[in-house]
Amino acid sequence: MSECTRDKRQLCGASSGADGSRIGSASYRDGNGGGAIGVARTSDVNTGILDEQVLVLVFRSIKFDPKALCTVACVSRRLRAVAERVLWRELCISRAPRMVASLTGVAVGGGAGAGPPPPRRIAGGWPALAKLLLFCCGAAAAAVPGHFMGVSRFSKSSGRSFLSRQCQGDLLYVSDPCEHAMPGTDDDVGVYRGVFRGFMRSRTGACLVGRQAALDARLRCPYCGARVWSMVAAGLVPHSAWRRLGAYEGRVEYYVCVSGHLHGNCWLARLTSSEGEHGGDSDDSDDASTEEDGHVAL
Repeated sequence: MSECTRDKRQLCGASSGADGSRIGSASYRDGNGGGAIGVARTSDVNTGILDEQVLVLVFRSIKFDPKALCTVACVSRRLRAVAERVLWRELCISRAPRMVASLTGVAVGGGAGAGPPPPRRIAGGWPALAKLLLFCCGAAAAAVPGHFMGVSRFSKSSGRSFLSRQCQGDLLYVSDPCEHAMPGTDDDVGVYRGVFRGFMRSRTGACLVGRQAALDARLRCPYCGARVWSMVAAGLVPHSAWRRLGAYEGRVEYYVCVSGHLHGNCWLARLTSSEGEHGGDSDDSDDASTEEDGHVAL
């Protein structure tokens, strides 16, 4: 066989290793008297660092550090897609497994290959839920900037306090308020956040639609960017919310977006020595704590 023929066969066919496995391919095209050589793309593009299972194992080893995850998501569109589809979900599961199980209706946890498959979707997306777990959005009206939290506590018992009587069948997680001292005053501003399960199918959502409540023209959800309803304007803030927060009556802001993310702020009343702690009811089994090292940016 001539050397020219061998070269042409190598360009047109696949080269093989010692075990006969295919390790690469190439194509040769000769059009209009001119030669052009193009290397064919491999059919398996989900290899190496782009392998979702490899990325999950890497981030699990560093406890799904949000700062590292944000950095990886900025490298390329493909890595961003993997982060939004898989990595942010795994971060949420690792930080608040019981909360994610309640919101999605799918049991989570267990080792690799154990238990049912993880939930694939959640209203508003996994990046928004991860941000809600880790980020206090602040209060623009009180000049309180947003910041990341070291530890946050979410509970269903707190959520029940924010539901009006006709909406008590809804499932809502709400965090304890993040307290911010206001210079020149004796009061603190509390900033809280939360999330509904299946908000557009909830009784709260039905009440907003039934009352033809208008979406706020100025504000957007700080977690997913969707439009929000003012629950104060809609008349859906029960007195139990003020008592649970330990806030002055009538000094509570409470917003819910179309994806079911809740955020708000209140002016906290100072307790005297004769007053006990507010919100005596607790449900530790429904609580979900999230931890995060350092300050990161999403």
